[in-house]
Amino acid sequence: MDTVSQIPKYHLNEEEEKKLILREYRSLLKVVKSKLKPGDKNLIRTAFEMAAEAHKTMRRKSGEPYILHPIAVAKISVEEIGLGVRSTIAALLHDTVEDTDITPDDVKREFGSEITKIVDGLTKISNVMDVNASQQAENFKKYCLHLPMTQE
Repeated sequence: MDTVSQIPKYHLNEEEEKKLILREYRSLLKVVKSKLKPGDKNLIRTAFEMAAEAHKTMRRKSGEPYILHPIAVAKISVEEIGLGVRSTIAALLHDTVEDTDITPDDVKREFGSEITKIVDGLTKISNVMDVNASQQAENFKKYCLHLPMTQE
């Protein structure tokens, strides 16, 4: 059996899809809630909106909207790895510089040089190997664990 036939058929309409994306985004906010400081929720929302807009026409092989992948990586970074707000923002943006018209300068203008460095590092990691979502999450974990230990 080839891998394409193993991918479940995606069949949500546009309204159902928007609800799914919003539900996944809200789920991310719930898992990161305990780590939020004043202003952090707005930064996460800006990162989500930037990523959602940049990936709006992109689809996974399954047919799902691509934005579900960065949301999933962000949730993994918080739930499974225990990272915080900066990592959540970087996870949401991790494919934008590589796969869309968003530039490192755009990220820097919005989020500063530290998050830009994280996003750039994640882009370089993903360029080293052809990765699936699980491998990408593992690479994200390794990268973040090697960051200088500063306050999230």
